[in-house]
Amino acid sequence: MAFFKKKKLSDGKWHPLAVSMLPPATIDDVADELSARSTVSRSDTYAVLVELGDVLGRLMAAGRTVKLKGIGTFYLTCQTRGKGTDTPEELTADMITPKVRFIPEYSRGQRNQVTKRPMLYKRLEWVELKDQKAEDTSQG
Repeated sequence: MAFFKKKKLSDGKWHPLAVSMLPPATIDDVADELSARSTVSRSDTYAVLVELGDVLGRLMAAGRTVKLKGIGTFYLTCQTRGKGTDTPEELTADMITPKVRFIPEYSRGQRNQVTKRPMLYKRLEWVELKDQKAEDTSQG
């Protein structure tokens, strides 16, 4: 189940705020889950997961987006460090701050409506927390 709190925002209206009640899942947790669902050993799964970040980084550095079935698409964006420049000639590569972006996978049906989002658990239940300490997870 997922947890939320009610929070009044600057628009004066109440909105849900997703919160975590447990420590973040680790690479060990993911390796355990994946190995339990497959014929791959936990140690092999762990080894692949450890290398995944570097592999994604290298592919994106080569100018590619990376689409992982059932997960989504990773891609690079960039912005200028500090303020922009007055002319295109002044803008150089060393002024770029790279960012990795992620779009979760989804599918659209015949009427262009979203029909499938694999990363959203099919039986997701939201439970309201009242007056408890929890970590705000809305920042991503």
